[in-house]
Amino acid sequence: MTDLAEPLSAICHELGALVTEAFDSHIAARLSDDDLLAALAALARLRRQTDALLAELAAQVDERADAAPHAERITTVHGCRSVSELVQRVTLVSRRTAGELLRAGRGIAQDTAPTTGTALDASYPAMRTAAADGVVGIDALLAVIDTLDRAECEGPERRSADDELAIAARGADEGAQPCAEELRLQASVWAMYLDPDGAEPREARALRKRGLTLGACRDGLVPLRGSLLPEVAGQLRRVFDSLLSPKVTASATGPAFVESETVSTDDADARSRVQKQHDALATALTVAARSGELPTIGGSAPTLVVSVRADDLAQDRGYAHLDDCDEPMALSVARQVACTGAVQRVSVDERGRILSIGIADRVFAAHQRKAIALRDGGCVIPGCSVPSAWCEIHHVEEAERGGPTHTDNGVLLCWFHHRTIDTGGWKVRMNRGVPEIRGPSWWDSSARWHPATKSPTRLLDRRDARRPA
Repeated sequence: MTDLAEPLSAICHELGALVTEAFDSHIAARLSDDDLLAALAALARLRRQTDALLAELAAQVDERADAAPHAERITTVHGCRSVSELVQRVTLVSRRTAGELLRAGRGIAQDTAPTTGTALDASYPAMRTAAADGVVGIDALLAVIDTLDRAECEGPERRSADDELAIAARGADEGAQPCAEELRLQASVWAMYLDPDGAEPREARALRKRGLTLGACRDGLVPLRGSLLPEVAGQLRRVFDSLLSPKVTASATGPAFVESETVSTDDADARSRVQKQHDALATALTVAARSGELPTIGGSAPTLVVSVRADDLAQDRGYAHLDDCDEPMALSVARQVACTGAVQRVSVDERGRILSIGIADRVFAAHQRKAIALRDGGCVIPGCSVPSAWCEIHHVEEAERGGPTHTDNGVLLCWFHHRTIDTGGWKVRMNRGVPEIRGPSWWDSSARWHPATKSPTRLLDRRDARRPA
């Protein structure tokens, strides 16, 4: 065979006609369960085979780029800075997918001997054959290649692992083919067995490769990428567990009593697990920043700086802006930050000259926080289990509108409910110094105000008050 593009184009044409017919006829909805799964399995096998060929071709592009002088490289000729960029542009995949194709290709490609021109053995010849047969796709290939490469095993040891994992991938042991994650687990067992240096060198490599990066803000979100050491990840999981466990309640230190007419709050929180973990991390960072134990920056504690025009905030329009972030933020960000910190007013003239600087401190003092924590016992929103030490104090009447930094105007809210107090359906008011909650219609269709506390002592007082003399 001297050409691949023409027969592949013919296959694409036939497959395109099949896909168009399937879409137009809505055949998927009419298939029986067995036929549906059979079609899914057949298409997955086709994808695995095309994945294998894509990896082989990507590896060839990589080899040619390395072998030629810079001016004659296939990347330079086609105006790309790297092999990854060229693969992205030709295949229209993401940078991540292009990287996966290249890594898989390097593992299964057969290099050419520079002197004789003959094909050399691939790094993982058994997995190469399994990929060509449509047994494994890119994800399964990388489950094996990445895991064994990290073990830094060579020669007969890697060949043995390659052979055994390829046999396992075909389902020869028990008859059932493992998925990519199961194959990764088997490869990790081989890696531990073959690693010649034991656990300590792995620890040294882990320390060397640990890291955390924040990407650029896009569409209001900042991507977080990195690798944590196991003990750091374990501590983070403990933080998540402490805030997210359904068994944790703000009144866990004692009995809790509720009003007889209080409705169930089982469905009060519609956040997904990953959203809750994000909010738990935000809570932990907020607590750490206000702890006073972090190093200072320019003589001050680590402080989040949000800027907003006073007119925009007063008229509830426009955007807020965060330091080191090019994207505009919602005004709710400015309100939440202003509610829990100091506000610095900077007056400028029409040319931008600073005329005056004023500072209004809205931070509740330590003794005020302790008193409010005693009164509220935790986030006052029903169904929320965030304890008082992890909560922020919300000015019920905004300081912008004359609300004082006083215990009669402060209430405990977790980071999430503080951020969404204007949009989440919950309302908070103070009734002679006591917080009251009004929930969404699904929580209480009567839209009544309910006294709110999770303090064990106050709940005991409320119980005693209801008892007959």
